[in-house]
Amino acid sequence: MSTKYNSATCPQVPARGFTAAEFETRCARTQKMMAVANIDALLLTTEPEIRYFTGFLTRFWLSPTRPWFLLVPASGKPVAIIPSIGADSFAATWLDDVRTWPSPQPEDEGLTLLSATLNEIIGPSAQIGMPEGPETHLRMPMGDFTRLRSLLPNVSFTDATEIIRDLRMIKSPAEIEKISYICDLVSGVFEDLPELIHSGMSEIDIFRHFKIACLTRGVDDVDYLVGGAGPGGYTNIISPPSQRRVGPGDVLMLDTGAVFDGYFCDFDRNYVFCKPEDHVKHAYETLIEATQAGFDAALVGACTADVFETMNRVLAKENSQTNNVGRMGHGLGMQITEWPSLTATDQTQLRPGMVLTLEPALDLKNGAMMVHEENILIGADGPTWLTRLAPPSLPIIGA
Repeated sequence: MSTKYNSATCPQVPARGFTAAEFETRCARTQKMMAVANIDALLLTTEPEIRYFTGFLTRFWLSPTRPWFLLVPASGKPVAIIPSIGADSFAATWLDDVRTWPSPQPEDEGLTLLSATLNEIIGPSAQIGMPEGPETHLRMPMGDFTRLRSLLPNVSFTDATEIIRDLRMIKSPAEIEKISYICDLVSGVFEDLPELIHSGMSEIDIFRHFKIACLTRGVDDVDYLVGGAGPGGYTNIISPPSQRRVGPGDVLMLDTGAVFDGYFCDFDRNYVFCKPEDHVKHAYETLIEATQAGFDAALVGACTADVFETMNRVLAKENSQTNNVGRMGHGLGMQITEWPSLTATDQTQLRPGMVLTLEPALDLKNGAMMVHEENILIGADGPTWLTRLAPPSLPIIGA
């Protein structure tokens, strides 16, 4: 089948990676916050945080065998303590000090080297910050972390979640450029999807066609693709596709987190095959209205709860249990979901440079549901759409 895609009309591809100046700025911001919190060094173990400070981008994180460590001292550049398999990759980053050990080595998976480096950089008595709060995790064996603390008896550990959260919620212009680019690429795929699929295809084939189209456009990967299809709506929005074949009256939703240079988009689109029921058309239009209301409310100085309540008021007109997934949007960037959450209780204040998703949902008849999602940028003069907006009326395939 034909497609409207034309490579001559593609947006300019952003430069990959970041300049040393970008990382220097990130470190300077971090170290100012560390000084206020009396933190002598940050110890980071997870992929987004290590990438944020170094630029180290690899799919090798899918292997859980080896831990990786990064120290951000009170002044100067970060120091990496990593498995030797990563030495060449880290040599290409802006770091000067990269220390390695041969791994796997379960009896001493970098702990001796890490503790010696900490003693050298911050001394035997200091305070180390680590992310400990919601939406963080420790990517090293818990037993090894207990051993590390025993090797550093005079060192105290404190929660640095707030520092990492504040840093990563505000995107730099270079980060925003990458997110904008991936949002635009995938918007085009969604716009052309009705020409790529048809009634009678299986969900698996539809997902496959979508992924191929994304890769053809220039997406690096489609890390996340979920959705569903069913008569009058769908009931499951997080599972892989089934072998079920779509037919007249089915509502199809695809929700994707595609990636360019380590940065995500995260939005969905809804379609109906042949002829939609009136309540389905109305639900879709209500979701579009709620999304627009959320966009209009996403002003600097407002908080995420304000945006949630604004969307919820539109949805509540339908006398529905409007949302049963806990939130109606979230932050977006190096991870498909980041801080903050758009909930009734999250009081995070909106600031320029934040990238958010708006994701209202409605419950429909017979246990079905419908969800709509767009991506936006918070700006000093108001929000900006990063995704190309979905049509105001539910797109029909094979009318």
